[in-house]
Amino acid sequence: MSLPDSPKMPKFMQLLQWIYNPLQLMEASQQTCGDFFTLWLTNKQPMVFMSNPQAIQEIFTTHLENLDSRASAAILQPLLGDNSLLLLSGKTHQRQRKLLTPSFHGDRMRAYGDLITQLTKNVISKWQIGEPFSVSHSMKEITLQVILKAVFGLHEGDRYNQLQTRLCSILGLSSSSLRATLSFIPALRLNLGRWSPWGNFLYQREEIDKLLYAEIQERRNHPDPSRNDILSLMMSARDENGELMTDVELRDELMTLLVAGHETTASALTWALYWIHHLPSVREKLLAELDSFHNADLNEITRLPYLNAVCQETLRIYPIAMITIPRIVKSPIEIMGHKFAPGTMLLGCIYLIHHRPDLYPQPDKFQPERFLEKQYSFSEYLPFGGGNRRCLGMAFALFEMKLVLATVLSQMDLKLVENYSVKPIRRGVTLAPSSGKWLIATGQRQKAEKSAIQV
Repeated sequence: MSLPDSPKMPKFMQLLQWIYNPLQLMEASQQTCGDFFTLWLTNKQPMVFMSNPQAIQEIFTTHLENLDSRASAAILQPLLGDNSLLLLSGKTHQRQRKLLTPSFHGDRMRAYGDLITQLTKNVISKWQIGEPFSVSHSMKEITLQVILKAVFGLHEGDRYNQLQTRLCSILGLSSSSLRATLSFIPALRLNLGRWSPWGNFLYQREEIDKLLYAEIQERRNHPDPSRNDILSLMMSARDENGELMTDVELRDELMTLLVAGHETTASALTWALYWIHHLPSVREKLLAELDSFHNADLNEITRLPYLNAVCQETLRIYPIAMITIPRIVKSPIEIMGHKFAPGTMLLGCIYLIHHRPDLYPQPDKFQPERFLEKQYSFSEYLPFGGGNRRCLGMAFALFEMKLVLATVLSQMDLKLVENYSVKPIRRGVTLAPSSGKWLIATGQRQKAEKSAIQV
């Protein structure tokens, strides 16, 4: 069993490229090696990148006994904990997923529509007319508040404020490529006290844990069946044996939902606002669709076809997750004629699949219309991963994204700062837009009163 070709560079250089310039590494590797190529990004096993939809389909449909996803997500263990859905496998993973799934579907999810809309209005009311502002900062403020209120179920107060500060701090520790190096090279994790990066991370994590466990204990001591936040739903969920989730499981899943739903959604919203205002035709079509929407039920706004297409194209061109969660081969398997030995790590390259010209003509151009003209399969379009590891919060993330965009565009007239370049960069384990103040609020939209989303 031979591995697919690898780019002609030392293994350590491959890791540095992956940390500091992942898109260039993937594109160059595909050009020289094809749809299957091998990178050495860990000391333990080779990582085989696949960008052929048929290969992705075979991975997603392979029997679970042949592939294991648990160890491959270990990079996130220090933050998420051992009981995170991302780090579980087999029956434990199935149990946890069943317990969490009901919280993200149906009427329970739609109940958060008014909250998301109001939080968005609160944030955009701070924008100064004529002054450039950081889109990324504003979107992160919205999505963090959604997490704290809709997911954690916290109300304004001391614990809310402390958690907001601590969570921002700990997530900021992995924000740059340099800081992300701590995640990819464990040997650099040296606890030299609170003034060292790793020591500061451990301190912030301990303080966050104290706050979360205090909140969980308070809920257990004073149960309130009328609450509909996701933490409350998780605390009342029982598995097939009638058992509740433990405090540690609840803590780890809360941190997982934070990491999976805060900066990721904020990055997607930031990209969407960039493309909408970078391309006047996209903005005009979207505003026309929003202005024609008069339904008092905000949940119906998620059905608007062009708004949906804009969100889909945003997640295609620069997917927040560049790769699927890797699967480790447990027993010999064959994918599209390639035979892989146990210990090999297989992953789908979301970014390269989304940039295949045979699937997406002119893949570097932002064209929402492609999603109105064609329906893509789960192995051709996979911004949320796929198979039994597809992001559990996908529906919630899309719902939030559409409501925030609709609210912002219905309320404010915005324009880009001229000659400001926004580029994709690594942020932790994700792909994000570069920072900066590149959007200006020029005034409130005069047609806002025609929309169902009132000022």
